[in-house]
This record gives sequence, C-alpha cells and structure tokens, in this order.
Amino acid sequence: GAYGRSVERSAVTFVSAAALDAGIGEALGLAKDVLAVKNTRGVGKKDLILNDACPEIEVNPETYEVRADGELLTCQPATELPMAQRYFLF
Repeated sequence: GAYGRSVERSAVTFVSAAALDAGIGEALGLAKDVLAVKNTRGVGKKDLILNDACPEIEVNPETYEVRADGELLTCQPATELPMAQRYFLF
C-alpha cells in the first residue's frame, strides 16, 4: 500500500497471553509486534478516559424523540449517506 512497511513499525496486534506464549506472531508470520492483553474482564465503561458517559436513553415510540438524561437530542437530517449504497452495516 501507500504506507509501505511503516504501518508494521507503528502498530501492534493484541492477543491473549496464551497465544503470545505459543508464538502466534511467528506462526502466522506477523510483521507487527505482538502484545498480550491483560485485565480485560476488569475494564468497564468507567475506565474509558474519553468515552465514560453512560446516560439514560429514552426514545418516544410515537414521536421518535430521543432524550439523553432528559435532554432532547436533535440534529439536522443527513444530506449525504456515502456508505448506504454499497455496504450493509448490520
């Protein structure tokens, strides 16, 4: 690609400790560094520095108004949907 091998030097692949111990990086011929994840079961929403909000969401089934912590959420209608024609997102 356009970035050559620079991506391999600036990114890592996270795997389980067991996979790391089994040499998964070498077995799969990965060029990126491989690091073991830890304490993933203990990480929760409160641990996310920039995304720790957990508001109470309400949707009115008749008007489709959406509220977060009682505040009405509004936005302008989209004028362009670039991925709507080519991709299924769900």
